[in-house]
Amino acid sequence: MKQKILVYVSVFSVLLVLFQYVNSKRQLEEQYKRMESFQKKITQYKDSISVLQDENLELSHFNLGRNEDAISYFENKDFNVAELEPYIKDQLYETNEVKGEHPIVPYAASAGRRMLINTVKLLNHKWIIADFTDGQLWGEVFLTYQVSEDKQVTFQVVESFLYPLN
Repeated sequence: MKQKILVYVSVFSVLLVLFQYVNSKRQLEEQYKRMESFQKKITQYKDSISVLQDENLELSHFNLGRNEDAISYFENKDFNVAELEPYIKDQLYETNEVKGEHPIVPYAASAGRRMLINTVKLLNHKWIIADFTDGQLWGEVFLTYQVSEDKQVTFQVVESFLYPLN
């Protein structure tokens, strides 16, 4: 009887070990598949990040903060570009507060409205691009600017256009 019990226990143990082996192997294969899937996603995300970084670099090419020559121009005049860039933008936005016709936007606004500069992009140490609107009409303007030693900013309109109404 002892021998039969030992045989049954042995067979049961072998079956248990075999079951655990098969189950572990299946789980391990699933883990490998999931890991491969995650590796593919990581590679795809890294490629996407790389493409976005290249695109960002290209889009920020005309940017005062990334233009070494423009930065050097202002540093030679003892101006801090990090402080000067928001100052110039603020000076341009302050033209929105002038009563009467806008001093920068060369177009008249719709009846009962005012032209306002919305977005400003400093391209380098001499050029600015900005867009304007009165809520109905809109357009863009290309400006040159000059910063004097006492931080007075003067703007000059070089080119502008107004989008046609549809």
